[in-house]
Amino acid sequence: MHFKLIIIMVEDDRTQSVLDASREAGATGYTVLNQARGEGVNPAKTFLGLSIDSQVDVILMLAEEHLSRDIMETIAQAGEFEGSSGAGIAFQIDVEDAIGVRHQIQALAETVEDRL
Repeated sequence: MHFKLIIIMVEDDRTQSVLDASREAGATGYTVLNQARGEGVNPAKTFLGLSIDSQVDVILMLAEEHLSRDIMETIAQAGEFEGSSGAGIAFQIDVEDAIGVRHQIQALAETVEDRL
């Protein structure tokens, strides 16, 4: 079984809906890193020298390669990534090897078989 690492950066008020959507799309787990900050095309606004940008959460998620694109599309829709600037971003990278995912492989085996 081959995995992809999906990395999601999302406004913190959208995190729960993104996580719920990822589960519905077949994700078997995730790690959330809170209170990250970032800047896109438009720089963060300031007031008297203090940044008033919103906090973002970084979500790390291992997904089986046959499910990863569906998970990303579902996440983007739930988080409204295409609808508003700065709502979120998601991308995936190949995972060469992973240890400690035996329980995920067992849970995914039947789901992935149905898709092949």
